Amino acid sequence: MTVSASRYWLVLVSTVGLSVLAVACQRGPLQATARLAPTTSQPVGRAIVPDAGAAAYIQPFHEQVEKQMSTVLGTAPVALTKHAGENPLGNFMADLQRTAAAKATGQPIDLGVMTNGGIRTELPAGPITLGNVFELMPFENELIVLDAPGPVVQQLFDYAAPVRMAVSGATYTVGPDKRPVDIRIGGQPFDPVRTYTIALSDYLAGGGDHMEFLKAAPLRHTGLLLRTVIVDHIKALTAAGQPVTAQVEGRVK
Repeated sequence: MTVSASRYWLVLVSTVGLSVLAVACQRGPLQATARLAPTTSQPVGRAIVPDAGAAAYIQPFHEQVEKQMSTVLGTAPVALTKHAGENPLGNFMADLQRTAAAKATGQPIDLGVMTNGGIRTELPAGPITLGNVFELMPFENELIVLDAPGPVVQQLFDYAAPVRMAVSGATYTVGPDKRPVDIRIGGQPFDPVRTYTIALSDYLAGGGDHMEFLKAAPLRHTGLLLRTVIVDHIKALTAAGQPVTAQVEGRVK
């Protein structure tokens, strides 16, 4: 990917301070005398001429960001795409969260969850750059581990089934009423009295994307930014001589 100025912006904001002098013995309320235009907004576009001084100041930083964002992390033989239901990119993201969380906690992680709403773009075929990962995951989200009791896990699959969302580490079937049946975690039937570990973002753990039911589960912090986890995973694949790939595997039937 070639990073262009049109995709990465550095904005300088200048704040103007206003001082108001009031007479100590003022007898009435202060009357505003400023007259503002009905709107002070201006459309932002190429028609605005850059300030020469500001542009010169920003240029070294802009070049540094371009260089960093153009760094190639790995290669994808085909694009990793997302769409409704189980999709390659969703599987890729959910799986790498489980892997990273297991390494961070030193224990196996049962499930990994990533919603389509948490994935901002797709990964293109060819070189995968740091810029691609920032576009994919622009948020400062942390990787979290939940210790979820059976009823919370059941709610997770109740949430997933109507949209046929895949869950890493599990398979299930969507019934005629759009309810999940034959839930299997790690190849074993779902046990409603057991506690399961779930790797996901702090946004989802906090109830984001209408997953408020997850807030009932105790959480553990990994201290890892999810974006860093993605970068490290792609680098590890490359170091092992492996491409960046993912497939639809029939996790949802």
